[in-house]
Amino acid sequence: MPLLQVLRPTLPILIGASVMLTLSMGLRQSLGIFMQPLTHDIHISVSDFTLALAVQNLAWGFLQPLAGAMTVRYGFRPIMVVGALLYIAGLALMTTANGLVSIMIGGGVLIGTSLACTANSIAMSVSARAVPETVRSTVLGIVSAAGSLGALMSAPLGQILNEGFGWRFGLAGFVVLSVLMIPAALYAGGVDRIPLPKPAADDIDNATAVEVTKTAFGNASFVVMTCAYMVCGMQLVFLTTHLPSYLAICGLDPMLSAQTLGMIGGFNVLGSLFFGWAGQRWNKLAVLGAIYILRSLALAWYFMLPATPASTLLFGAIMGFLWMGVGPLVAGAVAEMFGLRWQAMVQGLAFMSHQVGSFLGAYGGGVLYDALGSYTMAWRIGVALGLAGGILQLAFALIRPSQPPVLRTA
Repeated sequence: MPLLQVLRPTLPILIGASVMLTLSMGLRQSLGIFMQPLTHDIHISVSDFTLALAVQNLAWGFLQPLAGAMTVRYGFRPIMVVGALLYIAGLALMTTANGLVSIMIGGGVLIGTSLACTANSIAMSVSARAVPETVRSTVLGIVSAAGSLGALMSAPLGQILNEGFGWRFGLAGFVVLSVLMIPAALYAGGVDRIPLPKPAADDIDNATAVEVTKTAFGNASFVVMTCAYMVCGMQLVFLTTHLPSYLAICGLDPMLSAQTLGMIGGFNVLGSLFFGWAGQRWNKLAVLGAIYILRSLALAWYFMLPATPASTLLFGAIMGFLWMGVGPLVAGAVAEMFGLRWQAMVQGLAFMSHQVGSFLGAYGGGVLYDALGSYTMAWRIGVALGLAGGILQLAFALIRPSQPPVLRTA
């Protein structure tokens, strides 16, 4: 049966999840564009700004399991709508900021909390529940690809507004875009009407949140995936936060950073589609390990050479292809191991590790830059940890393929 025919009944849900994801991720990934003018204007340091983004990543990561558990109790729609409202409030507070506190609360706490309710884990869980298992990985890749379009749109728009009217006007444009998350969340919330498959007597669906958490961390495949996931967050957030600053140090056109983030978003689409397709056919965890290794090699190649417009755009294309393809693979692996009912929470547990890495990538990169005056040590650490995590993930996936967990209750 053609894929479109299979998906037609749930297209409004999938489109809503895609729009919500593309806005929540695209706007967030483009905040680094405003770092230089914002920090100069309100007299805060680069490390102060990156600390706010690091707090955002920690709030996102540690609230993600809670948001996932709340979808089991209250449904997806109310959680996603509240998240959309928090995103609007966070951007509005950043737009009117005159000091670190507003940036910390708006860009850190509010947007971080919003992302726990609107970004990858929730959008992927909504999409996984809406489609049959036979096409799940492919659909997750399609939704992830649609979610990649946000950076392709928001980064150039933000840079144009920033250069023409100032950073406050650029962030105000982001506020307007974020309002579209509300109707997207309402449409995606239609998934609450789709019944879950009837669980077996010993299925993990019948367990409590505490029992599911213990089961997840007792599963070796999940633990290795979670540890390697930390490196993913560190590398990606380091780039989205610090690449605009690095290019400015190299004396390159400020628009190049927006073009590179847009290039990442464009090739993200191709990568998400490919890795969604690949996850339907090959070992998802082994493909994850390969992504981490290839990313690390690309980072080493780019930062070892003098930065030029051509090399920067090529680097953006490579990293874009390897960027959000992780999303459908992790979501698909979690759904296979733990089922659909608790997918958002279990995926959130893994995502906490990802966000610890994001904290280190955002704030650690800023601290190392302030202390050493360059990003050399930061990218070297990112490459070394990326290679180690990728090799561990790949080797473990091939030696010990994942199996559904055994639920142990008292």
